[in-house]
Amino acid sequence: MCTGACSKFIAIPLYILALVSMICNIILFFPDFDTKYAAAEGQITEEVKYMGGFIGGGLMILIPAIHIHLTGAKNCCANRCGMFLSIGFAAAGVLGAVYSLSTAALGLSNGPTCLWSNQQSMKEQWGAPFANSSGNYLFEKDQWNWCKAPKNVVEFNVGLFSTLLAAACLELALCAIQMVNGLFGCICGTCGKEQ
Repeated sequence: MCTGACSKFIAIPLYILALVSMICNIILFFPDFDTKYAAAEGQITEEVKYMGGFIGGGLMILIPAIHIHLTGAKNCCANRCGMFLSIGFAAAGVLGAVYSLSTAALGLSNGPTCLWSNQQSMKEQWGAPFANSSGNYLFEKDQWNWCKAPKNVVEFNVGLFSTLLAAACLELALCAIQMVNGLFGCICGTCGKEQ
């Protein structure tokens, strides 16, 4: 496969993954699909505010994806210089994917912020009950009942942060592949008429 065609093949999934990451991050601001938690102080999971999915997995992937896609288009960036620049853009994408991956992993590890109580702490309070559990709560679903509000917040956070984690891993792999592809395109050309 020619390096320009490979760039197009890489860019299209990056667009989709960037969109998925941005949407997941936005939805995380509204647990139980209710705006009252976003408006209140201290009722949103801290890792959501880092905007890892929106900035890292979204914008920092979307911008490189546009340039990577253009390296496969004729009469634009489909030349050795464009492929050289795509290495830098892909490296920026790698940084964005790593940021998204780390915030999603941290969000999964610490668990959601919720109104909670358990046998040790009978008084209901807002906080992150699983923050010191090292992610063990993920395998002990009976602990998920500690969170009283928002309803099903643990499932909500686990689902969306897992989606962000998977998207970031794929973005990381695709950007790394594009760095190698860009290097070959810079050395060998893009299979177009203008090299």
